[in-house]
Amino acid sequence: MQFTTTELNRNSLILTLTRYSSAVSDMERTILLPSLLRDVPSDCEAAKETCRDLYANYLMLKAVRNTVENSLVLLDDHKAKNMALAKSPDSVADADPEAVFLFHLRGMFSVMSELTKKTKSLTEKYLDIIGVAD
Repeated sequence: MQFTTTELNRNSLILTLTRYSSAVSDMERTILLPSLLRDVPSDCEAAKETCRDLYANYLMLKAVRNTVENSLVLLDDHKAKNMALAKSPDSVADADPEAVFLFHLRGMFSVMSELTKKTKSLTEKYLDIIGVAD
């Protein structure tokens, strides 16, 4: 399966991460008083998702962006995630490396797209709270 340059550019991980970073930067420029987001409930769509207030989401979205931009992954977190993967029933070591890579790449796209949507939604809700229309 071959991709054109346009498809690769439009669907590249770098572009996805750049969009996310840009959305968070826009959120930070827009939300001048993040404390207004305290105790404003977040939309909890999935049953497994922890319901936080918008302020906690704001902080989390900024932290993820900082991790993406600066590669600030704590060693303990990295080790814990690796141990969790090693203890899973389906051994990662037995899987085809290309399949594992594609699985994680798809997951990264999905997570980053979802975080970008949440960032934009949070920004819109803040504008609603302060009474600014688009």
